[in-house]
Amino acid sequence: MSVYGYCRISTRKQSIERQIRNIKEKYPNATIIEEAYTGTKIVGREKWKNLLNRVKVNDTIVFDSVSRLSRDAEEGFELYERLFNKGVELVFLKEPHINTSTYREAVDNKLKVSVNTGDMATDELMDSIIQALNKYILSLAKTQIKLAFEQAEKEVKDLQQRTKEGIETARLAGKQIGQKKGNTFETKKSIKAKEEIRKYSKDFMGTLNDIEVMKLVGVSRNSYYKYKKEMSF
Repeated sequence: MSVYGYCRISTRKQSIERQIRNIKEKYPNATIIEEAYTGTKIVGREKWKNLLNRVKVNDTIVFDSVSRLSRDAEEGFELYERLFNKGVELVFLKEPHINTSTYREAVDNKLKVSVNTGDMATDELMDSIIQALNKYILSLAKTQIKLAFEQAEKEVKDLQQRTKEGIETARLAGKQIGQKKGNTFETKKSIKAKEEIRKYSKDFMGTLNDIEVMKLVGVSRNSYYKYKKEMSF
């Protein structure tokens, strides 16, 4: 039985340490899987897909919160049931009420009452009542799980809306949004590339054509022409 801790951040600039720390505190022997991905769905999350193919019955996957599994309610619940049916335990540190152990307990502890009063009509009535109660118990468990994923999805949409409104408010207040036209963001890599382009390109101080300079400098076509454009200002 293996224990995995799945940690995900939206950009590589964010810190993933908090998630790792929270998981290791409860599961010190967990194998940590780290992934940086910006989308809400699992498409493109290669490390998550590899983990899905690796986990077996009785393995455990630990998440800091339900949003680390998925921030899309429909997909999140589908993943939950898929792993539950595979026999994989899911643990959500911030939402323990939807851990698969809780759901599994609801399934295992369904009312198991055998009614035999001797009266067929009474027995059939009681059996139908018991079956209805069993379905109700499972329905409650599923509802709690779906609500958790729906809340995670809502939080993402609310954040996106607040960001959009904040940008609009700043724009209306006359603040500069983004980089000013004509301004460039310089890095050590771009500075070095521009120096070499200026040295070797026949459009500046050199004798080589664009394709030759691109190969010599080792930059992509898009970056090359972007740098040349910036150097022309």
